[in-house]
Amino acid sequence: MPATTDIAAEKKSHPWQFVRLGGFDQVKLERTEDLIALGELDQKLWTALSCPTEGLHFDPRTLALLDSDSDGRIRAPEVIAALQWTTARLINPLDLKQGSGVLPLAAIDQSHTEGATLLASALEVLKIINKTESSEISIEDVANIAQIFANTQFNGDGIIPVKAADDAAGQKVIEEILRCVEGKLDRCGEMGINQENVDYFFSQAEEYVKWWQLGAVGSGQKLQLGTEALSAVENFKQVKPKIDDYFTRCQLAAFDTQAAPLLNPSAAQYEQISLHDLSPDDSGLTALPLAKIEADKPLPLATGLNPAWAKQVAQLSRQVIKPLLGEIDSLSLGQWQEVNTSFGEYETWLQNKPSENLEKLGIDRLLEILAGGYQEELGKLIAKDLALTAEAEAIESVERLIYYYRDLYRLLNNFVSFRDFYSATPNGIFQAGTLYLDGRSCNLCLKVTDVDKHSVLASSSLIFLAYCECKRPGTSETMKIAAAFTGGDADNLMVGRNGIFYDRLGRDWDATIVKIIDHPISIPQAFWSPYKRMGKMLGGQIEKFAATHDKEAQDKTIAGTTTVATTSVSAAEAPPPPFDVGKFAGIFAAIGLAIGAIGTMLASIVGGFLSLGLWQMPLAILGVMLFISGPSMLIATLKLHRRNLAPVLDASGWAINTKALINIPFGRLLTGTAKLPKNAERQLLDPFADKKTPWRSYLLIAILIGAILAAWQLHLFQQRPGHPVKPAATGQTQATPPAP
Repeated sequence: MPATTDIAAEKKSHPWQFVRLGGFDQVKLERTEDLIALGELDQKLWTALSCPTEGLHFDPRTLALLDSDSDGRIRAPEVIAALQWTTARLINPLDLKQGSGVLPLAAIDQSHTEGATLLASALEVLKIINKTESSEISIEDVANIAQIFANTQFNGDGIIPVKAADDAAGQKVIEEILRCVEGKLDRCGEMGINQENVDYFFSQAEEYVKWWQLGAVGSGQKLQLGTEALSAVENFKQVKPKIDDYFTRCQLAAFDTQAAPLLNPSAAQYEQISLHDLSPDDSGLTALPLAKIEADKPLPLATGLNPAWAKQVAQLSRQVIKPLLGEIDSLSLGQWQEVNTSFGEYETWLQNKPSENLEKLGIDRLLEILAGGYQEELGKLIAKDLALTAEAEAIESVERLIYYYRDLYRLLNNFVSFRDFYSATPNGIFQAGTLYLDGRSCNLCLKVTDVDKHSVLASSSLIFLAYCECKRPGTSETMKIAAAFTGGDADNLMVGRNGIFYDRLGRDWDATIVKIIDHPISIPQAFWSPYKRMGKMLGGQIEKFAATHDKEAQDKTIAGTTTVATTSVSAAEAPPPPFDVGKFAGIFAAIGLAIGAIGTMLASIVGGFLSLGLWQMPLAILGVMLFISGPSMLIATLKLHRRNLAPVLDASGWAINTKALINIPFGRLLTGTAKLPKNAERQLLDPFADKKTPWRSYLLIAILIGAILAAWQLHLFQQRPGHPVKPAATGQTQATPPAP
């Protein structure tokens, strides 16, 4: 039971050590005591409680060994059980930190029975692979358990392959059973059968034989078909509708002689099917009647038959009609009704047929297998195989220990804590690789199965995510990933952009963005976003204005071209309209007022700015910029400090137990931006750069001159009050007025 209550946690005396990473406390597993006592750690302090076995950069064999219930998920109790099992079999459990794929035999604890048995099994494995002098055993030595058991007749899994039988007859029976039932994979790598397969096969064989004997003997009925019973019933079902059709047509022809020509194929039908090569299987022939239709005519059984049905009728005559009616050349309606009655029970018999899987062996072979005592013989072989279960499981335990010895500590740092991810070089097992796109490298990429389903939960992470479809060049392999952009900006990120994805094995994939979840990426992006939005809005309005006027001009041109012929005469005769001085005076006055208002506003702004002291001017500019960009930067800062990896992993099947934050400094590690090498030389002269045009400078100078002149006219450069002018020194003294 996991330690879930606070009372239970208080009773634990182990002195745990924690480190603050990603905004939460993560346990340090650096000491032997930490590994041994992990089961006592309150699971509320674990980073993850479960994870899937798919989509991880982790050995799938280790995951399969950890997944004790084979449900496709690794849970906290399974991790605890694996760690306890491993530490109990090692002299120094801290050796797990090495992550080595080679296990020294001296590292196995022989002080108890389990360790001694495991060491003996390791020596047996080395003996099988001809490495008896080795003092260590590696992943490569046990990577293929099938090779270890390849030359053994029995291996303790209760499954016997074909080679387990001592004689050819027994081997043939095993092969035939595998043809009829779904076999099991033996430890040697070959398909075999277990006791369940044997019991099922022989029970089905007995049922099949009983069913067949009921039809073959006929329970005393007149018809006895023997070994041809099954094929006779199948053929009868196929030909019966055509014979019924034939006799019905003949009865209708007897009812009305004028109907006979209409009931036979017409000349047009024969003409249509004669246009191509004919064969007995031709669909056009199959649709025609069995024979020529005449009033009350018997069905010929030898000659005059439709070629498409001649073979089936001959089989019916031999298997059914002849045993029932004797040797006859034609079949009347009454005789056909008698055949139907006698054959009715066989149709019921066919409907009760048991499993068809055994039918492929044939009734004779099934009778031979049932009479040969093979069920008992196969049971003895399976029992002999199961007798070696302990030895075989001990060999599998060697494999388990070596995989755990290499991978278990790494799993702890990606499950109990995320110390592999929160490091100078993030290396979590959920990271699928690196995406290179738009001058950036995204190291936080996760495999995704369903983009739409994943994005619903992942959108709450406040991380900018780009979902990509990846295709392996030259193959049909495909993969979907979610790439986190935590640096740069989003100006050039859009659906349809292409990049290259490198998986953890170094293989390259063509990547295309198919969906984006938009969130702030960086503070600089937030600073410039208001200006970019304003520029985009103005650009859009200008484009819209230009497009509207361009369309109006085109419409007027088209309209003028079509009406020029009809209006030329009337235009010539009509006198020109008089010049309206008042109208144009109003227009000019409005334009002047607009220009004056703009000039006054600019003059006020420039004048106010120039009235500031030199030290105040930078502060004013900074204040205006903060007024524009401040709200956007504040919102972005709050979101960037709340970026949470947990929803992204939860959407991938994990059960994250805390907030795994990605702050701004850590985000810079996860997304690299393009930078020139330190010792690189850079030539700034671009021969293809846009040529500078002087009109922009002239326009700016004109605006500044106009603003200064306007400020001068408004007396903004006069001496401000509060600063009296000192009188000029003339060297003369003022006369003192005489006293009265």
